[in-house]
Amino acid sequence: MSKREPVKITYSTLGTPDPLIDQYFDEALATVKGWLGQTHKQYINGEWRTSHDSFTTTSPVDKSLVMGTFQLGRKQDIDAAMAAAKAAYPAWRATPWQERVRLMRRVIELISERLFEIAAVNTLEVGKNRLESLGDVEEAADFVRCYCDAMEQNNGFIIPQLRENDKISNTSVMKPYGVWAVISPFNFPIALSGGPTAAALVTGNTVVLKAAEDTPFGPSLLAQCFVDAGLPAGVFNFVTGDKETGRLLVDHADVAGVTFTGSHKVGMEIYSKLASGPNARPVIAEMGGKNATIVSKNADLNKAVQGVSRSAFGLQGQKCSACSRVFVHESVKGEFVKRLAEAAKKIRIGDPSKSENWMGPVSTAKAYENYKRSVAEMKKNGARIVTGGETLELEKDGYYVAPTVVDDLPQSHEFWKQELFLPIVTVAGFDDLKAAIDTVNDVPFGLTGGLYSEDESEIQTFLDNVEVGVAYVNRSTGSTTGAWPRYQPFGGWKGSTTTGIGTGSAIYLQRYMREQSQTIVT
Repeated sequence: MSKREPVKITYSTLGTPDPLIDQYFDEALATVKGWLGQTHKQYINGEWRTSHDSFTTTSPVDKSLVMGTFQLGRKQDIDAAMAAAKAAYPAWRATPWQERVRLMRRVIELISERLFEIAAVNTLEVGKNRLESLGDVEEAADFVRCYCDAMEQNNGFIIPQLRENDKISNTSVMKPYGVWAVISPFNFPIALSGGPTAAALVTGNTVVLKAAEDTPFGPSLLAQCFVDAGLPAGVFNFVTGDKETGRLLVDHADVAGVTFTGSHKVGMEIYSKLASGPNARPVIAEMGGKNATIVSKNADLNKAVQGVSRSAFGLQGQKCSACSRVFVHESVKGEFVKRLAEAAKKIRIGDPSKSENWMGPVSTAKAYENYKRSVAEMKKNGARIVTGGETLELEKDGYYVAPTVVDDLPQSHEFWKQELFLPIVTVAGFDDLKAAIDTVNDVPFGLTGGLYSEDESEIQTFLDNVEVGVAYVNRSTGSTTGAWPRYQPFGGWKGSTTTGIGTGSAIYLQRYMREQSQTIVT
């Protein structure tokens, strides 16, 4: 790998890339295409190991493109990984937090050095455009950086308390739980593997990381960064597999805590399991959203159209923060819908590894079929497909669909409250802002939300009443998407979460520790 000039990409800077980015990405893409089709191992107790069974994944960009063969983790693998993590825990817990931070900062360096190679794999494996893929990897590094900074700023969370007299010292000490399981999603396989893994490790827990079944290649490259940073054997372990692999991990008697990103159904099942038994164990679950944007009669429609388009169709709508509902004041609804449809039609769709394409395929065959079923269901119920609504036969044999704007879907339909995870956005009109906010809130989720208005009183009404963990106002780079560590803590309310605390925030690390009050009398 040749030496590269440093570049920085976030989800808010995707529209103004550094000119070197395309050059570096193309070089990396040529490299990683030579890695396709290889067999990948699991990392357990300081060794890369095979399992009895394996599975093969293909690219959503081109279904004939084999990404690789991966190990199908089963009971013997999970038992071995958990045993290694459990055995390594006492020494890792006793390791000074400054040393743990030093090792995590080495992970940051390695992620940055391998940024373009990991991102190129991410594009082929998930279907993200090159800038979204780079943002995913950059975010992983920034999550690790954020948590290292938090440990340093809080002195390892060793906090002196008030003293009754000179002979008594009182101290609050935050301590790790033990073996922490991290189960990452398919859509952000790097950031949402790296962030929680680093949070657990820097606070003194040991980790078993499981990648999503559909996207294990990128996380395997991320795992190599943790390995090459020099972590002791057993401190970090990496497994691959299917839902059964995840279940074995969650059900294991030695798991002390779980971070899960995925569906509400599975997240709540995990939450219930770890709450039962003799000891309730922590679960940090991020479980999706049904995110809405409100466009006021006082909105700048240019900002609104750009922001909604980016949040509705970025990563093909496969973000838990994606904008899937828009409520527009009746006086501007017709113009807004017209402009949004025009913006959707202008989106370049195709092989996302090509710089000219902004929208790639949906990531799985299941999502492709769900798109077709969802469009048919909306039409059946009288909705008007303003634009989109069809699958696309492009230059590659992949899961390509059109960005879709829907009007006149009856508001009694379940799709107004059900997360679809597709590039489909429904639009409805409103007359009263407070009533619109009430409608926005009337869903089981509360992840993100957006408002476009140039009226200060409307802005304050929105912020005072919207029930979400992340609120954006007049953000053209994304009406509901684009949070970044240390800028916008990312977490939800209600059914979107089990904690109400955002990732990348000043208080996220405390979720991975428990408090001990220590009093010494001399």
